[in-house]
Amino acid sequence: MLLVSLLCGVALGDAGIGWTEAFRFLRAGLTGGTLPASDASEYLIVWEIRLPRVVLGAVVGAGLAAVGVAVQAMVRNALADPFVLGISSGAAVGANAVILLGAFAGLGVWALSASAFLSALLAMVLVYAVARSPYGFTPLRLILTGTALAFGFQAITTVMVFGAARGEAARSVMMWILGSLGGATWTKVPLVALVVVAGWIWLRIRAEALNALSVGDETAAALGVDPGRLRRELFFVTAAVTGTVVAVSGAIGFVGLMVPHVVRMLVGADHRRVLAVAPLVGAVLLVWADVLSRVLLAPAELPIGVITAVVGVPAFLLLMRRGGYAFGGR
Repeated sequence: MLLVSLLCGVALGDAGIGWTEAFRFLRAGLTGGTLPASDASEYLIVWEIRLPRVVLGAVVGAGLAAVGVAVQAMVRNALADPFVLGISSGAAVGANAVILLGAFAGLGVWALSASAFLSALLAMVLVYAVARSPYGFTPLRLILTGTALAFGFQAITTVMVFGAARGEAARSVMMWILGSLGGATWTKVPLVALVVVAGWIWLRIRAEALNALSVGDETAAALGVDPGRLRRELFFVTAAVTGTVVAVSGAIGFVGLMVPHVVRMLVGADHRRVLAVAPLVGAVLLVWADVLSRVLLAPAELPIGVITAVVGVPAFLLLMRRGGYAFGGR
């Protein structure tokens, strides 16, 4: 499904490039074949615009889904997602500083991603400092701290938007807050992919510990798992992956909330299986959400977060109604 989705994501668009031509350009780019000069512009559209966007979308979707699984286990809350820690709202402050105030202008095309990532790290440090107690981390403290600080970051973002001049900048802010892959380039893919893969590998290694943690701290401790230490490790891994993903794609919601539940309906609650399947499902979901965002109102582009909500909410509710599903198991 993911391979077919990637091919469809490259072939579909409003540039008038047919399936045959798109696949021909892909083959030429992969094999080093030559093309007529008349195909140069269409080749660039496929190879330099669509393909990196589709690949980045798959990586972002995989990262959000994997982190969603981890966050729900960490706080033992069925409504948790990667943004419950307030990291995405903190990243939005940095991104808006670039869009509205021109901060970090000396970094050029990297200004938006760098500012968003740095502000996400600062938000992570702040959440960690506030949520920490002499008894370590608890699910309730993490949820309350992340939620409260997220509202604070959103307030800062709102003040920045209302204090800036109206026009294209405000529209860019809305696109970023709701998620967009419009700025995808090949230079952004390797770093994001490296962070997502590294985070996923760590989560897979700790899958059995996540099984114990999701049952309860006392049970986890009886099975030889230190809940406080594991929760700290999960916090930093999920924050690093979320901050990296949000820095290149904006705050795409609902993927990290919906995908873990859908996957549990399919394969059960064992995190060894959930973490093997969830990134693939998240990648497929986000690739198609990006395709719809590009073609529904072409040549205009919708924010991806709108697509994931409009399509995902009814599908998720239907699955919940028909599946007899309960959080943590069938």
